[in-house]
Amino acid sequence: MIHLKRLLPALLPAILLTSAVHAQSSEVIQKKGYKLTFTNQDATFPDTLKDKLIKTFFEVYPKLAKEYNRQTLKEVTFVIDTAYKGVAATSNGRVVFSSKYMRSHAGDIDVVTHEVMHIVQNYGRSVGPGWLTEGIADFVRYKFGVANPAAKWSLTPYKAGQSYKNSYRITARFLAWIEATKKKGLVKELDKQLRLHTYTAESWTQLTGSALDELWETYIKDPEFKIKG
Repeated sequence: MIHLKRLLPALLPAILLTSAVHAQSSEVIQKKGYKLTFTNQDATFPDTLKDKLIKTFFEVYPKLAKEYNRQTLKEVTFVIDTAYKGVAATSNGRVVFSSKYMRSHAGDIDVVTHEVMHIVQNYGRSVGPGWLTEGIADFVRYKFGVANPAAKWSLTPYKAGQSYKNSYRITARFLAWIEATKKKGLVKELDKQLRLHTYTAESWTQLTGSALDELWETYIKDPEFKIKG
């Protein structure tokens, strides 16, 4: 007769592995020439939220590819991760979303827009600064986002003490100001240079006629411009 107490320790790893497999599901969706693999590690993740993430990808990603990089990846993976402690992270065409964050911030659907722009950027071993990479991604969220007002997300208004190196929404607002008042299309040109590894500190002068620090000094004196609604 097999003794259950002796058998249980041997079976436990297999039981845990089986549970983990059943808890994870994958779905492949193909549309508009792109393929999205949606891997969900959270068995109770709301279907409505999953559908919003998928819909946002297919609404936004083709637009970003057309605007910035037609050679971007055609196959992307989304992972709903129950262990990830941040908000979201992107690498090699794979976007990891925190299940906990997305559940508690279900309206912040344009996390998708920011993260998939990182796929489009594809700067590799970038010659540019990290603050500019993130600033461009948030500028793109500002320009192409599908639900920013619902998430109460907006560009950070200027206040004393800020720097263009603060990244994310602060840098994005500075870029939007330059586009509105100095050089329309600047972000597209910077993005291209960063991808081709031709970006230098002189790029700002070449594209706008003013050095980066000069642009910032002008910005902080009069940071107002018409914000996209």
